[in-house]
Amino acid sequence: MYDYLIVGAGLFGSVFAHEMKKAGKKCLVIDKRSHIGGNIYTRESEGINVHEYGAHIFHTDNKAVWDYMTRFAEFNRFTNEPIAIYRDEVYNLPFNMNTFHQMWGIKTPEEAKRIINEQIEAEGISEPKNLEEQALSLVGRDIYEKLIKGYTEKQWGKKATELPAFIIKRLPIRFIYSNNYFNDRYQGIPVGGYTRIVERLLEGTEVILNADFLADRRRYSSLAKRIVYTGMIDEYFNYEHGELEYRSLRFEHEVLDTDNFQGSAVVNYTEYEVPYTRIIEHKHFEFGTQPKTVVTREYPEKWEQGCEPYYPVNDARNSEIFEKYRQMADNEKGVTFAGRLGEYRYYDMHHIVQRALEMAALEKAM
Repeated sequence: MYDYLIVGAGLFGSVFAHEMKKAGKKCLVIDKRSHIGGNIYTRESEGINVHEYGAHIFHTDNKAVWDYMTRFAEFNRFTNEPIAIYRDEVYNLPFNMNTFHQMWGIKTPEEAKRIINEQIEAEGISEPKNLEEQALSLVGRDIYEKLIKGYTEKQWGKKATELPAFIIKRLPIRFIYSNNYFNDRYQGIPVGGYTRIVERLLEGTEVILNADFLADRRRYSSLAKRIVYTGMIDEYFNYEHGELEYRSLRFEHEVLDTDNFQGSAVVNYTEYEVPYTRIIEHKHFEFGTQPKTVVTREYPEKWEQGCEPYYPVNDARNSEIFEKYRQMADNEKGVTFAGRLGEYRYYDMHHIVQRALEMAALEKAM
């Protein structure tokens, strides 16, 4: 008999298991995938740590979370400075003075503010009714058409005029020459990849892979006093109130016989006609000098049962459905629903670590 059965060997499950093991609890971690690490899993190819499920850059302002993660790996000084390509034009992200110079040939913040404000006023939008109007009311026509519209429509699989305005509550505009995407104080990539961190978190804890909890729920449930479930909450309840909506992703990995393909770890392709949203060149996350390189093209896709769910679609309809599942979860004795899929909420990695530490502390206090 285990104290905890933890369904999911991703970041949340691994941090939670580590903390409960320190508290003297016996944990069993299971995952239906053939590897640990969930979506932060990295594998080695050509001496390069490949982010199997897309780019994962750790960043946080929470010193306690940063100190916690750096116990398990050394982090390098990688700074996220993505590039955007629109047709034959190249822009720096996030929107900053480099972007504005590339777009309009201007040099000063005053010039940039004047152009953006003129374009916003020209749209005349006082109450945005959809994502397109929201974006136009925040940054104007040029930035929206070249750097937001196509990328967003590919990402969500819908026209921007069909998406709710609240998806873009704000757009970061920086009137300084800085391409640092995150404002967080701490940022970097673990030297040797994320899988190594998860291995250390799970050291001494029993792990079973290729194990589908829902396919043998009765047997697995009988193994532990409590269950921490990080899978899809609607699937757990057999879609009783209908399917929650997600966006899925497809990744195409390719080894290239060159030492440098694109000169940046992440390049976004913002025109709608290019089917992928970005190309990731993994070696640049760790300043690699290998003779070959590995790139990944990331294609957004419609989610259907059997696909991997990556992004919850937190619109009004789905929020209403989730609330019904949340009430069922509150009444499910002995089971805690956690993480991005269990709570139907998008979390960055630092949020996941913080949530796992908070929930582990609550369990220890019981």
